[in-house]
Amino acid sequence: MVTSDTTPLVEALMQAFLRRRWRLAVAESCTGGSLAAAITEVPGASTFFLGGIVSYADDVKEAHLGVPRTTLETHGAVSEPTARAMAEGVRQRLGADVGVAITGIAGPDGVTPTKPVGLVFVAVATPERTVVRQDVWPGSRAVIRHASVRRALELTLESAEGLALV
Repeated sequence: MVTSDTTPLVEALMQAFLRRRWRLAVAESCTGGSLAAAITEVPGASTFFLGGIVSYADDVKEAHLGVPRTTLETHGAVSEPTARAMAEGVRQRLGADVGVAITGIAGPDGVTPTKPVGLVFVAVATPERTVVRQDVWPGSRAVIRHASVRRALELTLESAEGLALV
């Protein structure tokens, strides 16, 4: 679901990346390509956005993003270590300066006693560090997915601005 309320975030992100001459790549699971769609909705996105990998299945996370099988078996697809590995993997594999990943449970299925509907991890891997944010979003599948895309854009912008003087 692409809506215009993400446009100002993408425009700010584009300016921050252009100032640094950075390129962005994304890895998505529960959002199914919505982050890439939000980014490419803005004219000029090709100046900083390389592309992304929608890795809905664990086999794709492992084969195309380099998420270790042991991470998936030990922590699960919806976890901080998996989000971190996805962001770092897409950054490395697509040759980007920054990699962003989203993995979570948008529902209604996939829940466990410790992983409720709405649990989402967003990771941003920059040249200096990788940060991961965990949220539990209330609402429908569409609301959870949209909130996750917004969070990914916000965290990526915060990370880029935080590194402005590095």
